[in-house]
Amino acid sequence: MSETHEQLMEKIVALSKRRGFIFQSSEIYGGINGFWDYGPLGVELKRNIKDVWWHDMVRRRNDMVGLDSAIIMNPKVWEASGHVVSFNDPLVDCTGCRARYRADQIFTVVAAEADNELLAAGVEANDEQHAREQATAAANSKTRRRIKQRGDDLSWAVFRADQGGDGRPALCPNCNAELTAARKFNMMFKTFVGAMEDSSAVAYLRPETAQGIFANYKNVLDTSRMRLPFGIAQIGKSFRNEINPRNYIFRSREFEQMEIEFFCHASGADQWYRYWRDARFQWYVDLGLTSSKLRLRDHDQDELAHYAASCADVEYEFPFGVSELEGVANRTDYDLSRHQEFSGRDMSYYDDQTKERFIPYVIEPSGGVDRAALAFLCEAYTEDQAPDEHGNPQPRTVMKFHPRLAPIKLAVFPLVKREGMPELAQRIYDEATGSGLSAFYDEKGAVGRRYRRQDEAGTPFCATVDGQSLEDNTVTVRDRDTLEQIRLPADEVVSWVAERIR
Repeated sequence: MSETHEQLMEKIVALSKRRGFIFQSSEIYGGINGFWDYGPLGVELKRNIKDVWWHDMVRRRNDMVGLDSAIIMNPKVWEASGHVVSFNDPLVDCTGCRARYRADQIFTVVAAEADNELLAAGVEANDEQHAREQATAAANSKTRRRIKQRGDDLSWAVFRADQGGDGRPALCPNCNAELTAARKFNMMFKTFVGAMEDSSAVAYLRPETAQGIFANYKNVLDTSRMRLPFGIAQIGKSFRNEINPRNYIFRSREFEQMEIEFFCHASGADQWYRYWRDARFQWYVDLGLTSSKLRLRDHDQDELAHYAASCADVEYEFPFGVSELEGVANRTDYDLSRHQEFSGRDMSYYDDQTKERFIPYVIEPSGGVDRAALAFLCEAYTEDQAPDEHGNPQPRTVMKFHPRLAPIKLAVFPLVKREGMPELAQRIYDEATGSGLSAFYDEKGAVGRRYRRQDEAGTPFCATVDGQSLEDNTVTVRDRDTLEQIRLPADEVVSWVAERIR
């Protein structure tokens, strides 16, 4: 029997817990929904994703600078951005079990059920599941577009009338009781600044990092001597009080973003939008998401936010379905114009060459660090066979991360703990860590089992010191993916590995 998507996701979650990639936050107290902790391997994976992004998007370019803005800002920032008024999800309650859901998610399920007629006639049996998934995805996309079109009229979203015409309310997926009409729910976390907890002290944890960039646009322009077109990049935590966090770390209440706001003249906005749309898609491809699960989808006109001239999503087919990794949008001059209006500060740009003053357009590539980590985990997870210490093929689980992202780049083993082998292995390990290479030293257990542990950690190379090493100062280096083993001089191992992880 073929493995289901749910079973695959369960395996990935189990490995992530067992090997120290991801833990449930506050697990000893029963956890807290929508929050996750990254363990020793997970924090290295996440750090590598951010470091590679920063290297590729900021340090390698002469038209990009960085920023690290505060998580809590003046609440007027969120009035200007529209978050105080419009950053809402439709919320419904179950009249039976009292569970709470996002209305659009509940209605999406209804729409998917009602749109099964999208299944092509005469589908072969082995293609039926894929066709049904495609039909469901189409129904979900159509439903989301309808919800955006309806705007503030949320109460319709929990009724079947638009789909089936029977007017019956949608039912709770947990207990099958009726759901209430939808109401607005603002997803910003509210807090208080200072000693008083009254309306004058209200502040918010930022729901996105972008507004910190817009609020500092003039400061950066004045101090960095940048000229249009140029970008400001930022990596940072954001917080959204999601009604229904789900799908592991994909949708959580605390998450990290990698965002760029690229400022340009309106006449070049379409060109820069296409450039960043394609460049951000290629970045994921270059880091290993090369399967058919990765796609680039342009938004239809009825999907666009009111401020956007165009938008595209980099999507990945997770075990739980196709979902967004990153969005790239042409936000026009909406954001800077709003902040100019609300702050009274001039947000225009003066071009010395054309003698023109204007408010720049903004192209925004905005990706999730946690979503990227989950995609790389899902893509890397592989089950195959490898020979054991006796040469017999045995099943193995291996995380085939791109070398730039692998939490550990090199593992070093002495074959046995005697005859000078640990000393030589320790010397190689010290050289690796001293050069900035993430390495791991392991001298416990059979070497075959040590290989398997590193396969699950995603380590691309293992170096083993054996009896021959003491004779000719060479070691065996094993490749994680091909399982090929070569002999290298011990003093060349670190440079050899470093060359292959760039």
